[in-house]
This record gives sequence, C-alpha cells and structure tokens, in this order.
Amino acid sequence: MLGEGILKGLAETARNFAGSFVSKERLTTVQYPEERAPAIEASRVFPFLVYDGPEWEAGLRCVACQICEKECPPKCIYIEKSKDKKPDYVGKLQIYPARFDIDVSVCMSCQICVEVCPFEAIKMDTEFELATDDRFGGLLHDRKSLAKSNEYYHTIHPTEAAEVDARLAEEKAKVEEKARAAAAAAAAKAAEAPKSEAPKTGEGTEAQ
Repeated sequence: MLGEGILKGLAETARNFAGSFVSKERLTTVQYPEERAPAIEASRVFPFLVYDGPEWEAGLRCVACQICEKECPPKCIYIEKSKDKKPDYVGKLQIYPARFDIDVSVCMSCQICVEVCPFEAIKMDTEFELATDDRFGGLLHDRKSLAKSNEYYHTIHPTEAAEVDARLAEEKAKVEEKARAAAAAAAAKAAEAPKSEAPKTGEGTEAQ
C-alpha cells in the first residue's frame, strides 16, 4: 500500500503523544540539561585510561606499548615512554606513559584503541559534554584528565568491567602459581645440594 510506512510512523507518534499524558515511559524527550537520559551500557564517546587502586599515576594499567597510537586511524593519540619502570598489576616491572594525550577534536570514537589494547588499559567513556571555548589546549586531554578509576569503569560498563576483572584475576592467579612453583623448585634444589656435597660413609676410614 502506498504510504503505509508514513501511516505507521504517524500512528506511533500519536500513541506516544497521547500516552505521554498518562505514562512516563511514553515520553521520548527530556528537558535537557535539567533532565538527562541515562546512557546505555553499550554507548561510547571518547576513550579514557583505567587505573587500579586509589592513586591514578601509580595504578595506570597502560604500559606505553604504543599499539593504540599506531592503530589509531585519525592519529589522535600521542604517547611518550618513561625512562624508568614501575610494577604492573601482576608485579612485573613495566614501562609506563610519561605522556599520553588524546586530541578529542580529532577522535572519531571508533574504539579501535580499546580493541587492540592487550592490557585492558583504555576504554570508551559515556561522557559527551566536552565542549570548551579553548579549541586548542582545551581539546587535548592529557593522561591525568584521561585517568579514571576501575570503579568508575564498573559504573558505566558493569558487564564488560566484570568480565575484564575476571580475566585479569585469572591471569594474575596463573602468574602467581607459576612463581610459587618456581620458588618451590628452587628451594628443593637448594635443599638437595648439601646432601650431594656431603662425603659418603666410610670414605675417611678407607683413606686411613
């Protein structure tokens, strides 16, 4: 039927209009900025850096591997490696970013940086109110402004964050188990060494 789609759209609009007087679920708009629609979990805007613990600088997961910088299509990520190292979540000494900047005016929210990161260090935020009157420095976010806690990550992407935490905990447990096994093997080897070096019984008598 000619115009069937238009008639269905008009009927849906009429139902929402009439229903909005009796049901809040029928309201399709909010009085922004006084009212704000909650962001859905799958939404993504710009990246942020995840850190663990209370201190953002010490807890950054990023190890400055620069994979995200190389894979970024619009080249809006800038990373400089540190000269020293700090322990990561499993206690291994790692390089960390001395500089990590993202130009949000260039970022296309493609999420490729998140997908290629092997350390679960960069994720997509849901915050979209990033407008500023400084179109140069104000749109270049450094590592401090990008750093957000793992608890914040859980509030905006709870399902994804829980899966990441479980995977990281499993990896950490494997590393710790491997370290314990290596320590036990080293201790057993050290205990056997004095026994092998001790003289056999009767050797002193035969020499006499």
